[in-house]
Amino acid sequence: MSRKTTTARTQDDLLTDFQTLVSDTEKLLQDTAGLAGEQADELRLQIHESLQRARDTLRDTEQHLRERGQAAVQATEGYVQEHPWQSVGLAAGVGFLLGLLAARR
Repeated sequence: MSRKTTTARTQDDLLTDFQTLVSDTEKLLQDTAGLAGEQADELRLQIHESLQRARDTLRDTEQHLRERGQAAVQATEGYVQEHPWQSVGLAAGVGFLLGLLAARR
């Protein structure tokens, strides 16, 4: 499975969890006046479970993004170590272009 597909699915899961959280919160606000006892406890439990799912999804997404960032750093370091002169030339070219753009302003 590609990283892009995994990331898109994780983002979709996160969005779904937050939509559920918002929906449950709105339901709580609408029903608060008429609820007492067991109904209120059940609704609070549902909202707590939605929050927990959202937190878990956020934590998983953060971990996934950290792993991808670390992989990118390692790949970049490997390329620079294998091709030092090309890396210096690329950095000089980017610096030159940025200098031209900055001078135009």
